This record gives sequence, C-alpha cells and structure tokens, in this order.
Amino acid sequence: MSGTSLDGIDVALVDFSSAHTKLLATHFQPYSDSLKATLLALHHPAINELHQAQITANQLATDYATATLALLKTHSISAEKIRAIGCHGQTIRHRPELGYTVQLGNASLLAELTNIDVVSDFRSRDIAAHGQGAPLVPSFHDRVLRHPSIHRVIVNIGGISNLTNLSPKQPTIGFDCGPGNLLMDAWIHEHRGCAYDKDGAWASGGKVIPSLLEKLKSESFFSAPPPKSCGRDLFNLHWLKAQLHGNELAEDVQTTLLALTVHGIADSIQRYCAGAEEVYLCGGGAYNGALVRSLEQSLPQCNIQLTDVLGIGANWLESIAFAWLAQQTINGKSANLPEATGAKHPCILGAIYQK
Repeated sequence: MSGTSLDGIDVALVDFSSAHTKLLATHFQPYSDSLKATLLALHHPAINELHQAQITANQLATDYATATLALLKTHSISAEKIRAIGCHGQTIRHRPELGYTVQLGNASLLAELTNIDVVSDFRSRDIAAHGQGAPLVPSFHDRVLRHPSIHRVIVNIGGISNLTNLSPKQPTIGFDCGPGNLLMDAWIHEHRGCAYDKDGAWASGGKVIPSLLEKLKSESFFSAPPPKSCGRDLFNLHWLKAQLHGNELAEDVQTTLLALTVHGIADSIQRYCAGAEEVYLCGGGAYNGALVRSLEQSLPQCNIQLTDVLGIGANWLESIAFAWLAQQTINGKSANLPEATGAKHPCILGAIYQK
C-alpha cells in the first residue's frame, strides 16, 4: 500500500488460511524526495505528463518489488510461497464523477520483477458500476472488525480521512470525511521543511483562526451526503492558499488545518454514525497526539483507541486490507461495498497479472 500521504510503501505479509487473519511480517520503505516530488507534480496537468507518468509507474513497480523482496529476504521466505501481491498503486488522479481514476504502478513489471502474481487496479471496476471507487476497505473492516453488539466506527487518517460505520444489525457504510494529514503535511513542509508535524507539536503552538476554519468548512464536499470520496484533486495547497488573506501566522494556519481534519471526522460520525460507542483509529494521523486529543474533546461519548487493541496495527491495516482484496479477486468474489462506494451492485475488483 502506498497512499495519499506519499510517505512510502507499506508491505504486509498476510496468511488467510485460517479463520483469523494472521499478519506474519511487515516492511516499510520510504519514498525518495525526488519520487515524492514527481508524484506531487503528476497530480496536475503538465507538458509531457503521459510520458512522465509511465516512467514513474515503472519506477514505482521497481520500488514495490524491492520492498516486497526485502521483506521476503529478511524472513527467509521464497517467492514461490506467496500466492499473490495485492498492489493498490499510487493514485495521481481520482475523478469518479467523470468516470475514471488513475493509480500508477505497472503491475506487469512488478510480476516480472518478483515472479509473483499481482492483483492491481482495484478501483476501476467499482467506478464502471457508477461507484466512487473508494473507500474500498470498509468491506474488510466489516469482515474482521465488526462486533455483534457494540457500535464501532473505524477511522483511517491517512492523507485523506475516511471512516467505516459498523453498527450492529445495520448495513456497513463507509466514506471519505475530508483531508487527513495531506494539508497539514504540505503546509509544514512549505514553511518549516518538515515532512509532517510530529505529534501535532507545531499545531499545538498556534491558535485556530475562526474565520478561516469556517471558510474551509464551507467547501461543498463536507456537506455532501455519502457515498463520497476525495483526494488531492480537491484538497491541495492551491485550494488552501485561495482561502488565505496572506497575513495569517503560519502556525495558526496549521492549527486551523488540524481543526479542519477533526471537524471532517467528528461531524461525519455525529451525522451518520449516531450512537457510536467505540472509535478505532488507524493510519499515520492516529499517532498525532494533538489531533487525537481534539477528537476526544469533539466526541466525548466515544471511547477512542488505536486498532492495535483489536489485534491489527494501526500502521498496517490498509496494506492488510489490500492483501484481502487481492484474495477476493483471485477467488472470484466481490469485494466492493455498494453502501460505501455507491456502486449499483457488488463487483469482483482488480485485474490479475500473472508471473
């Protein structure tokens, strides 16, 4: 899995042979600064972008292969023992309202380099069925994290934040809530040269700008009903700077962006997950102490913890989910959740690239 945060590649080795999902090993490989810069640039139209996209897809496939083989080597596991790689690819455009989404990764090259079958392109089939193509992990959450009597909400805070509502005796729903870390990451990188605001320390030193927060919250995405999804196509530095006067203190903007992320999550839970008792966090934002404390203040009725207490590490839940999605594809089983994506019907997702 490599997500909207553009921090790197999460690799999870997963065994589904028993009733309980087993996470056997993990590996993280960071993106180089140059690759991250290239991927950010590809989110916007540019001269010769088709050529650059294909070159970058090859680079990503090479990096995915390096990360995969590094995990196998560390744990002395041969490629022959791996049934398949589920590879989400790196999203550079997500426009379901226009009928397409683009994830880079060259799955054919990845299969060639690893000698392992690859399942990729998970979102396109759902979009073809008039869905959003995202979020796709609610079906996995439903399978492994649902409780028969406790109302749970699973919140992933990556570049974008999304949630899964697991209400007892009710159909599972899920949708994107708005920006997670991506605006905060972009803002602190521009002003302080940091990749992210560790533990929300910089945001904790500023003050919320009420007028700016209200302006940001007025974006129509927040008031739109689910199913819905979003990405850097909407929430980016250009979008943010268009809302600024230019005389704001940089740390106050950071504090306001943290408040916006909390608003997107808390408001979504209050509006669409009424009665939720437990909220479990995953993704990089789950380790932002200032963000979590603010969520706890906004949702005093909920017990908020990391998914680790449920047996799945907050850093690895998404990569485990795509391993499961790949298994569904290979077994010819549907994996999208129409209640989450808005698709007209369940679909078998992904395409298989054989070794």
